[in-house]
Amino acid sequence: MSTPELMAQLQAAVSLLRQNRPAEAVPILRAAVARWPQSADAQRLLGLALRDSGEFAAAEAPLKAALSIDPRSGASAVALSELLLASARPEEAERVVSPLASAAGADINILTARANAIKAQGRLQEARDLYARIAAETPASAVAEHNLASIDGDMERFIEAEAGARRAQAKGLDAPETWLVLGRALLGQDRHAESEAAYREALRRRPDYADAHSELAQLIWMTTEDAFAAVSALDEILRQRPDAAPLALKKAEVFDYAGEPEAALEAIAPIVANPNSDPVLHVMAARLLSGREPERALYHARIAATALPGDYIAESCLCETYLAAGEAQQAAELAGRLRARMPQNQHAMALLATAWRLAGDDRYGVLYDYERLVTPCQIDVPQGWTHLSDYLADLAQSLVRLHTRRTHPIGQSIRHGSQTSQNLELSDDPVIKAFFTAIDGPIQARLSSLGRGSDVVSARNTGAYGFNGVWSVRLRPDGFHTNHVHPKGWLSSACYIALPDAVERGQEGWIQFGQPGIPTRPTLEAEHAVKPEPGRLVLFPSYMWHGTIPFTGDQPRLTIAFDLIPA
Repeated sequence: MSTPELMAQLQAAVSLLRQNRPAEAVPILRAAVARWPQSADAQRLLGLALRDSGEFAAAEAPLKAALSIDPRSGASAVALSELLLASARPEEAERVVSPLASAAGADINILTARANAIKAQGRLQEARDLYARIAAETPASAVAEHNLASIDGDMERFIEAEAGARRAQAKGLDAPETWLVLGRALLGQDRHAESEAAYREALRRRPDYADAHSELAQLIWMTTEDAFAAVSALDEILRQRPDAAPLALKKAEVFDYAGEPEAALEAIAPIVANPNSDPVLHVMAARLLSGREPERALYHARIAATALPGDYIAESCLCETYLAAGEAQQAAELAGRLRARMPQNQHAMALLATAWRLAGDDRYGVLYDYERLVTPCQIDVPQGWTHLSDYLADLAQSLVRLHTRRTHPIGQSIRHGSQTSQNLELSDDPVIKAFFTAIDGPIQARLSSLGRGSDVVSARNTGAYGFNGVWSVRLRPDGFHTNHVHPKGWLSSACYIALPDAVERGQEGWIQFGQPGIPTRPTLEAEHAVKPEPGRLVLFPSYMWHGTIPFTGDQPRLTIAFDLIPA
C-alpha cells in the first residue's frame, strides 16, 4: 500500500532516522500509521524510531503489526528479533525469524538474526555452525567473519577467534568491536602486550567504548595488581565526561574487586545523587552500601527495580538488600517470584534459601542438607600413571604454566590469586586431558547415589552430565574465595591438586559452606567445612553458598573447579 502522500511521509521519517533524530521521526510515523494502518513499511519504521528513541516496550507492537501485515518481510522479522533479543527474550527472538530462516535461499540477515538468538540462549555450537555457514556463503563479508570470530571467542577457541578477526580486518572491517574481539582472543592466548594494544586500538576508534575500557582495565589489573593504573584510561575520558554512567560503573567495579569499596562508591556517587540516573549504577550503589547502610542501599535498589521492572539483576539486588536489612519475609516473597520465573537460576535459589534461613523456615534444611548433598570423593588414577601422587605432580606442573597473571580477575570470587583464562576442557595437554578420565568415575558414582527424586537437585538428574566451564585457580598465601554460588550450574566442584601445609592448621584453606556472600541481618555464619586433600573432589549443589577460608604460610593452593549440568 502506497500513495504519494504516504511515500513523502516515510521518506521524511527515513531522512530523520539516518540523521540519528529518531524522536523527531516518531510523530510523523505515528500519523502515517494512524492514516494507513495496513502499511507494513510505516509500522516497521515506527517500531525502529521508537526503539532508537529508547522506547523499547512501545516499539514491539508496530514491529509485530508490520510482520503480521507482511509475514515475508525479512526487514520486519530482523527488527523484531533484535528488539526481543535486546529485551532478554532470545527464545521469542528465534521464533520470529525461524520460519524465514528455514526457507530455501534464506536471506543472510535472517540467518544472522537466528544465529544471534541461538547464541543468546547459550547454544553456542549450534550458533557457531550457522555463523560458519553464513561466512562460507558470503566470502566477501567482513561482518560475517567478525561474527564467527566473536563466537569463537565466546567458546574460548582463541586461536580461531584471532584468525577470524584478522580476516575481518583484512576484508576492510576496522570497527572497534572487531579490535575488541581480537584483544580478547590474544588475551586468551596470554599474549598480554598484544592484547593491550588491540584494546587501545578499539578505544582510539571509540574513546567512550565501555566494553573495551572494561577489558583493558581488567588486563592491567590482573597483570599489575594496581587498581589506579587499571582505571587510568577510564579517568582520562571521565575527566571530559564525568556523567558517562557506563564508564563510571566500570571504574567502580575495578575498585570494588580490588578491595577499595570507598573508591568504588566515590566513582559513582556524583551520578547516583540523581535518582533518575542510570538504574544500573543504583544497583552498584545498593550493593556497595548494603553491608553498612542497608536503608540507603534499599533506597537505591528500589530505584533500580522500579526503573527496570522484570530485570533479574535489579530485582535480585532488591532481594539482597531486603536480606541486608533483615526483611526476610519480603526477601522470600521476591526470591520466590524470581525462582518461579527462572527455576534453574542457582542464584535465585540461594537467595530464597537465605531468606528461609533468616526466617527459620524448615525448607532451608532440605536445601542445605550437607550430609546428603556435599560429597567428598577421590579421583581415579588415569591410565599412564601408577600412583595418584605422580599424576597430581604432573598435573600441577601443567596447570602452573597456565597461571600467567599476577592477580584475580574482576567479577570472580577469587582474592589474591589467579584463574586460568581458557576452559580446560579445550586443552590439548595430555596431562590435563587425563583429568577428565580421572573424574568421570567419581562423577558417575555420585549421580548414581543421588538418584532421581522430586527435590531441586535430584529432579534434574538424568544420569548423564556435561560441563559448563572448567578452570584452575592458584591462590597465594592469604588468598581465599569469597562466599559465592554458581548461577548457571547444577553441581559444582572443587578438586585439590597441590596444597599448602597450612591446611593442617585449624581450618586454613578449607572449603566452607552456608555463609552467604552478601550481608544479612543478623549475620549468618558458615555451617559446614571440608578439609582439602590432594586428589580429593568435592561435589555440591551450585546454589550452595561456599568459599575458602584464608590460609597463611608461603605455599600456594592449586585447584581445578567445574560446573556440571545435566546432559
